[in-house]
Amino acid sequence: MNDRRNFFRNALAWGAGMMTVPKLKAAPALPPVMVETQDIPNLPYTMDNSVKVFHLIAEPVTRKISPFKTVTAWGYNGSVPGPTIQVTQGDRVRVVVENRLPESTTMHWHGFEVPVEMDGTPYISQMPIPPGGRFTYEFDLHQAGTFFYHSHGAMQEMMGMIGMFIMHPKDPYHPRVDHDFGLILQEWALLPGSVIPNTANMEFNWLTVNGVSSPMTTPLLVRLGSRVRIRLVNMGMDHHPIHLHGHQFVVTGSEGGRQPESTWGPGNTVLVGVAQARDIEFDAKYPGPWMLHCHLPHHMMNAMSDLMGDRMITTMNTNEPDALSQMQTLADAVPFEHVHHAPIAENTSAVPGFPQDAFMDMGMDRAPGVDKLENVGLPANWSAMMMGMMTLVRVLPPAEYDKIMAMKGKPAQHAEPADHSGHHREG
Repeated sequence: MNDRRNFFRNALAWGAGMMTVPKLKAAPALPPVMVETQDIPNLPYTMDNSVKVFHLIAEPVTRKISPFKTVTAWGYNGSVPGPTIQVTQGDRVRVVVENRLPESTTMHWHGFEVPVEMDGTPYISQMPIPPGGRFTYEFDLHQAGTFFYHSHGAMQEMMGMIGMFIMHPKDPYHPRVDHDFGLILQEWALLPGSVIPNTANMEFNWLTVNGVSSPMTTPLLVRLGSRVRIRLVNMGMDHHPIHLHGHQFVVTGSEGGRQPESTWGPGNTVLVGVAQARDIEFDAKYPGPWMLHCHLPHHMMNAMSDLMGDRMITTMNTNEPDALSQMQTLADAVPFEHVHHAPIAENTSAVPGFPQDAFMDMGMDRAPGVDKLENVGLPANWSAMMMGMMTLVRVLPPAEYDKIMAMKGKPAQHAEPADHSGHHREG
């Protein structure tokens, strides 16, 4: 009997002691990393009480999209595409749009759930903003994900008038990413001798990522072992199957926001349709410079026209002297030295179909706009076949990543290794 009483007495004492044990505090959730839109600036804001206030100026913009090609397009705040806006779910924002174009315009907030008066459809939700005029858009944001803003004039869209609008989630996504990038895909019809896009054209000969064509695109630098998100936005006339070399990814979001994890499945190519956004995420397991590019063959180059002046290249399936002359004309005209083309066989004239790529690989490693810190350490002549809608994802060992970050004057990002155990990390 005494043993029974002692048992209950001890159990009660143990329970009381447990009540006094302090509870462990949950680790605070880390804020999401800011999205990097390579070659595009972020748009600053001011605060008016609790409202974030942004200013966008619609205006003509001259932009060098290649070491030997400049385009006069339309954009915002001196940038094509326009500067990136980053906010947090739950923010109230005010965007003052000033029109410095020679014609009227409006701003559409693509995918936003806002009052119809703020939607930006000409005459239906607002009167167009006249040249020299302003319009103030103001709304609350309850969504999260990858969105974008653009003119709601079809030809103005083809002149380049788009920008990325990132709504960071109020509660962090799982798993947390260590690197977050945004890429806007565009195509341009630049007729021979012209620097102004032909917005009525149905064929496009220049393809850009964040306003520049490879090899001028800035590589995405990530630490080996980190988790990476890449946000892809397509504003043009063509769909783009975007392919990543060397890694499998999952599609985690669209222009409607985050997708349920039950929909995620492994892949390495995602079709980004016109007016769509796609978020992909992957663990950067394998070191090296990995291509990220549209897999449409003509989009992997700047498609066979207007390489120099008023000449048109109709085909590469021609004779060797003519093909070499076409490339040499360009090589002689640019203010930098090309690496010579790859070797060819002695009996080329006897081979049907030659030449195709024989004279296309023209390295521009040291060209203005290509010779940048993000390319430090790449193999010689790395740029020879980097053309069109493509860039590099450079997965770097920590020491190499930290070295380049130090050269750029940025603090090294000491990311924890990605968790491959199936347990999600915060973020």
